[in-house]
Amino acid sequence: MGLLPYGPHGPVIGKVGKLVSYILNGQVVTRTIGHKRTKHSKDQLANYQAMAVTMKLLKPMTTFINSSFEIEARGTVKNQHNLATSYNKKQALKGEYPDIRVDYSKVVLSYGNLPVAGNLKMVKTETGLQISWDTGGGKPHDMVMILICHPLKGLSSGSINACRRDAGSHFFAISEEDLSQQLEAYICFKSADGKQISNSVYLGNFNGEMESSKEKLKREQYQALKTRFDQVSAAYFRILDLRIVAQLTTKSFRNLETEYQALKQKLEHLPGKPG
Repeated sequence: MGLLPYGPHGPVIGKVGKLVSYILNGQVVTRTIGHKRTKHSKDQLANYQAMAVTMKLLKPMTTFINSSFEIEARGTVKNQHNLATSYNKKQALKGEYPDIRVDYSKVVLSYGNLPVAGNLKMVKTETGLQISWDTGGGKPHDMVMILICHPLKGLSSGSINACRRDAGSHFFAISEEDLSQQLEAYICFKSADGKQISNSVYLGNFNGEMESSKEKLKREQYQALKTRFDQVSAAYFRILDLRIVAQLTTKSFRNLETEYQALKQKLEHLPGKPG
């Protein structure tokens, strides 16, 4: 049942038929509910996977992006997560469906006009990461925000107030286990009054792009299927190319053709294809 808190001529809040309306950031939003049972196109499936990959990337970064995108979200109907999702879904993905992945070098964690520090450096030590920068360019009391992404664990660590710009460096302690895994690091600067922020900067990667156990399994499954497809494909096209009429009408050929088409279709939607 829908409610009319703004009078008979105001917006309806609640459910009416297949529509539901609610207030979001001071504005009335109406959307349909329910799901249509339909076969999705490849473009739709690619869009769904791109969104899922983006959500997985951003989920452990919530605290950071709530601060880094807070300025840009002010006075708009979008929240910090909306902005982070929009930027990264468009800019920080690579590959094609069904193997859409994150391009960590293009991840966006903030947009702004505050100057970024020059001569940014990052060095891995036995106990963590030493990050340094030139202290000029902005104001000495600008805050330094650092995020370290741990893709294999689906986690992130960092600080929205690591130190001041004029500190010139910051040591970020990391466990021995995490130091041996894939690490992706980012930095940005925010004014002390919270009114300005810089673009985020990708500091770099340590240990390369490592493969998780799930990704390894997908790759192995894809390779096994690809091997079988190559065998079936070779036999199928050998008969077609030789135009062996007697074989084209047999049950065994029809079974071969059915398997060829099934394997071909499955390969198009199976993740794990070598990059």
